[in-house]
Parts: sequence; C-alpha cells; structure tokens
Amino acid sequence: MRRWTGMPVLALVAVLSACTSVPVRPPAQVARLDAGAQAAADARLAAREAAVRGLPELGFAGRVAMSNGRDGGSGRIEWQQAGPRYRVVLGAPVTRQSWQLEGGPEGARLDGLDDGPREGADVGQLLWEATGFEVPVAAMAAWAAGTRADAALSGEAEVDYDAAGRLARLRQDGWTIDYLDWQPDTAGALALPTRINAERGTARVRLVVDAWTLPETAPAAP
Repeated sequence: MRRWTGMPVLALVAVLSACTSVPVRPPAQVARLDAGAQAAADARLAAREAAVRGLPELGFAGRVAMSNGRDGGSGRIEWQQAGPRYRVVLGAPVTRQSWQLEGGPEGARLDGLDDGPREGADVGQLLWEATGFEVPVAAMAAWAAGTRADAALSGEAEVDYDAAGRLARLRQDGWTIDYLDWQPDTAGALALPTRINAERGTARVRLVVDAWTLPETAPAAP
C-alpha cells in the first residue's frame, strides 16, 4: 500500500496535534482460565455480540490518538454507526479544524482536507492515500463495543479474557485490540468499553470513550 506524503497528511496531523491527548495505559491483563470459566466467558461474549448486533444504531464520543510509525497525534472523535453505515467526525476544538468520513458498503467520502473531498470504494485505501493513517473503519464500531467484527469482512478472531472472564484482548484481521477499562457493571445495563488500544504493525489507535449513545430500547446486559 502506497504511503501518501502530500499536504493532506500534514493537514490531518495539524488537526490531531491541536487536540487533547490520550493517556497511555499498559496492556490488558490476560488470564489463563480453566475449561469451565473459559466456556462461561465464551457464552457471555456470544450473548454480548448478539445484543450489540441487535442494536439499530450506536455511537460514541471521546478522544483518539493515531500513529503510523512516523506521523501521529490525538483529537476528539464522534462515531455514529447504523448497521453497515457510519459517520465519523474528528476535530480540534481549539482551531475548529475537522474532517468527516461517511460511508457504507458502497464506498466512502472524506471531507475536510485542504485539497477538497475524496471518495473511494475501499474506505481503508481512501484513508491511507488521503492521510497516511491506517484506521480499521469496517471493524472499529464492533471492536469499540467489545465484540468481534463480522468474520466475512475481517476474518476469524481469537480472544483472551481477564481473571473475571471479561474480554481483555481480541486479535482479528492482523490487529490486536486490548480492552483496558469498561463501564461499571449495572444491573440490566449493557456495559461497554471505555478505553481501548489497537495496533497492527506500525499502526496504532488509542481510544478513550467519554460517552456511549444507545437506543432507549437497548438490550439488557447478557
């Protein structure tokens, strides 16, 4: 995949570097579970995935940091997902610069770059050529919600749990996703991740979710 080195990269890095930073946390703590605990954890994850897949839409707002091994920075992010369709806004509150990504299975459009909007059938290729950053858009909403992405799009996944049987690490499509913090467990509520690290090769994405947005009829906790 070709590395784009023109002004769009510098424009996006300027947006990112003007924003609030994302604290670095150590990797997730993975535990070795016995057969019974492993089966129970697998069942809870399957129930969580069914609950998340049943949502007509979900969204989150927070802070994100990205790096490609050479350029990087951090900013505010808002993500809205409705089925396969998504709308992502990344911005700098101080400079009010921002870029917006919208799309779905038919392709994506990126607005906010100095040289005008760009469109492409492959959102990953579009982002790489326009910004130099590798972002797993097709899988990010699922991973952010603490579930495996569609295997038909991202391949089979491997998972590890912490000592309490909660998802701690997920490996899929060459990415390793560590779950570092979750919402407090509340009776009847679907607890969601609040701090996530993802990496593949030199690509790094760190996400802190300040707020999740779910439908009023969101399913109960599995």
